[in-house]
Amino acid sequence: MIVQQDDNGKKGAFFIEQNHQRLAEMTYSWAGADKLIIDHTDVSDTLRGQGVGRHLLDAAVQFARDRQIKIMPLCPFAKSVFAKDPSIRDVLL
Repeated sequence: MIVQQDDNGKKGAFFIEQNHQRLAEMTYSWAGADKLIIDHTDVSDTLRGQGVGRHLLDAAVQFARDRQIKIMPLCPFAKSVFAKDPSIRDVLL
């Protein structure tokens, strides 16, 4: 499963596509130059239960680490994963 990214400088998304159709995405908005706000995660029923949401969040965490920025998870899914996994909290705002 390949996680791709769109970013227009104001908003963006980490997503998984198959046959030119987005089956999963985690959207975010920039809050200044050094933080992003994850606001929504959606996974198609065809991919549920496969850890796809976590793959998207892992891509966001790696993106934040690479750019030395912080993440504010407003999305309930992302918030719950940060609460459960201390190994990714280094990017938490």
